[in-house]
Amino acid sequence: MKAFIFFFFISFSVVSMAQEINWMTMDEALAAQKENPKKIMADIYTTWCGPCKMMDKNTFTNKDLVDYVNENYYAVKFNAEGTEEVNYNDFKYTNPNYDPNRKGRNGTHFFAHALKLQGYPSIVFFDEEGGIISPVTGYRTPQQLELYLKMIASDEYKELTTEDKWVEYEKNFEPSFKI
Repeated sequence: MKAFIFFFFISFSVVSMAQEINWMTMDEALAAQKENPKKIMADIYTTWCGPCKMMDKNTFTNKDLVDYVNENYYAVKFNAEGTEEVNYNDFKYTNPNYDPNRKGRNGTHFFAHALKLQGYPSIVFFDEEGGIISPVTGYRTPQQLELYLKMIASDEYKELTTEDKWVEYEKNFEPSFKI
């Protein structure tokens, strides 16, 4: 009986350990690119953003998405109103307007300003040299984000130079991430 209980406990522990995206800071991702070039997928969020929390709960926990991101990207988690220092393109970005006593919305980080984001959450893709490819603003399900993840990882985005080509690509894309 003890062996059964032990086996059950170990089995449950292994099953309950969800695989996670290997999040890092922007500076860590840029440094990693120098050693092993790979694109960056940056989740730009705020602590008060409901759709950001939903993406953490519903999108960034999808096993297929987690596996794909970990294999093909350096994944960055960046609080657009936080205090993390970012060294990007020979400039040090900070958030001098951050107020630690403030609840809810806070000063916007200069790096978020530099990315010219239109809202949160925003997923910003960077190429292997750290150049901005494109932001994707708004909540996305795993299957909706899959389109962008695969298009950018494969460099197919470079061929989508017109709205008609984008519409055709989107229409023909068949998601494979399971719900």
